[in-house]
Amino acid sequence: MKGRIILQTVTVVVLALAAYTALILLGEKKIVFHPYKYPEGYWDPQAHGLRVEDVFFQSEDGVKLHGWYVPRPDAAATLLWFHGNAGNLSHRLDNILELRRLKINVFIFDYRGYGRSEGEPDEEGIYRDSRAAYRVLTGTKNISPDKLFLFGRSLGAACAIEVALQHPAAGLVLESAFTSAGDMAKKMFPILPAARLIRSRFDSLSKISRVRLPVLFLHGDRDDLVPYELGRKLYDAANEPKEFYDIRGAGHNDTYIAGGEAYFATLDRFIAKTLGQKAGS
Repeated sequence: MKGRIILQTVTVVVLALAAYTALILLGEKKIVFHPYKYPEGYWDPQAHGLRVEDVFFQSEDGVKLHGWYVPRPDAAATLLWFHGNAGNLSHRLDNILELRRLKINVFIFDYRGYGRSEGEPDEEGIYRDSRAAYRVLTGTKNISPDKLFLFGRSLGAACAIEVALQHPAAGLVLESAFTSAGDMAKKMFPILPAARLIRSRFDSLSKISRVRLPVLFLHGDRDDLVPYELGRKLYDAANEPKEFYDIRGAGHNDTYIAGGEAYFATLDRFIAKTLGQKAGS
């Protein structure tokens, strides 16, 4: 009798775990991507004193995409921003406003399925979109790669690394970055085999050692979404020159707020140092 109860209990637990795993796999895309479509968001930057240029362009497979280009007449460099997996570019408005203290142009765009961009997101699709955004700057906007910095945040770090593997740039900035989708799955679902079963890879760890650019890593030491140790692990695998900046007291979404002046000074110093090295090389 006791053995039967134990067997039934084990069976129920196994079935429950199997069902939970199946739900995760079926809902993988919704777990990875959380897009907000237009008009959700903050689409009146001029109300905040920010003048932006709407840029519409096509991805490699013809999907129509949208971005904001924020020029600065005295810019020393340009930042190509690959944002994270939630919201849309307009949800980064406050961060863009804070970046005005730096002498940089900013181009932020929405992946397919986000904001005013068409289509539906998937891993290969957002890589295509990222490469297309790079070509907008180096082609349409005539930005020299020697003055271009790739800035990837959270999921966007995987996109920035993908672009850095294939295209020249001055430097790479990775904020709140993780090593791979598998490592994230292990952290989120520690007792399930989701890491081995999910289709998404976002395998930045295997790619970062092939990137030959100066890299600045930034990570909040209280990040409750992307574990700090994953950011350090990615840093350890990167080539020199590289540096890691701990954002004290920062979680996942408040890095530039918690970091304050020191955060922006770190970005400014990295850009200036990298450009100086380029000029002297």
